[in-house]
Amino acid sequence: MRPIDLRSDTVTQPSKEMRAAMAAAEVGDDVLERDPTMARLEGWVAELLGMEAALWVPSGCMGNLIALMLHLKRGDRFLAPAQAHVLGSELGTAAWLAGGMPEALAWEGGPGRPTPAQVTRAAGTPGPYYTLRTSLLCLENTHNFAGGAVTPREEHRALVAAAKAAKLAVHLDGARIWHAAAALGLPPSALTEGADTVQVCLSKGLGAPMGSLVCGSKPAVAEARRLRKMLGGGVRQGGVAAAAGLVALDYLPRIVEDHAKTRRLAEGMRAFGITAPAPETNILLVPVPDAAAALAALEAVGVRVLPVGQAIRFIPHRDIEMDDIEEALRRIEPLAHLLRTA
Repeated sequence: MRPIDLRSDTVTQPSKEMRAAMAAAEVGDDVLERDPTMARLEGWVAELLGMEAALWVPSGCMGNLIALMLHLKRGDRFLAPAQAHVLGSELGTAAWLAGGMPEALAWEGGPGRPTPAQVTRAAGTPGPYYTLRTSLLCLENTHNFAGGAVTPREEHRALVAAAKAAKLAVHLDGARIWHAAAALGLPPSALTEGADTVQVCLSKGLGAPMGSLVCGSKPAVAEARRLRKMLGGGVRQGGVAAAAGLVALDYLPRIVEDHAKTRRLAEGMRAFGITAPAPETNILLVPVPDAAAALAALEAVGVRVLPVGQAIRFIPHRDIEMDDIEEALRRIEPLAHLLRTA
């Protein structure tokens, strides 16, 4: 039985166009000088996000870590929405390497986001030298473990304003900012306003085999380049990977197709009596009575998913067609009793 892989939008295979672009890429030594293809990708992404400059890094985890290292001094506290990627999915590097002490903010403002009042309260006011110092707010848009939830533009602005009033820097983990922008019908730059740094990913949803970018001011990106080298991310002929990223950006107008596939999957599952919320983007979290049993049953019929707490996560992507969604629903229907919560 042909597997239908809905574990993540990172399981995509490089397209023929990507492979051809990688093979033909103009390259140089990006450590000694600038790789021309890498420079072209960085310039395009900076423009898309409304930032001064950008730096390619091998992974989103490295991109977030570099941003935190830019903003934090050892022992500083930073704020982030509960279950943010920087809190639970990056193996503690925010504390271990960036030296920051995380504080999770409950989702009082909606799925995946705090309120501006929470930011103000958590930031507090400066005290004596021996009191804890809070210096950074990390946001995530879309929020992965809130089911791909989108932070609307006005709410993003309000959160940034609260952070700035408290003299906090702002880092935006925008690994899937493309999806938030597509869902809202806005350019990505509309959702980065006021952020000091932004991390965006090319392998989540856009189909590149690797690569993220850290964006910010020219001085911040210059320092980020130094930090990347310290972390082992200095690449030589990086244009080979950057060429895939340039092709991946051509997929931006088609992201809405992945959202439509996800909505159809949710609608079909609801017709089977399964509690499937209406997805905002391309992530669908379905609460189930027994995640391990549901996972095993779906795997047995070739529908590949991942567990997230007491839910299972489905992520349609560019390598999945609408026909694949219909086939997945046909395979899921006989298992619906295992996925129903009531």
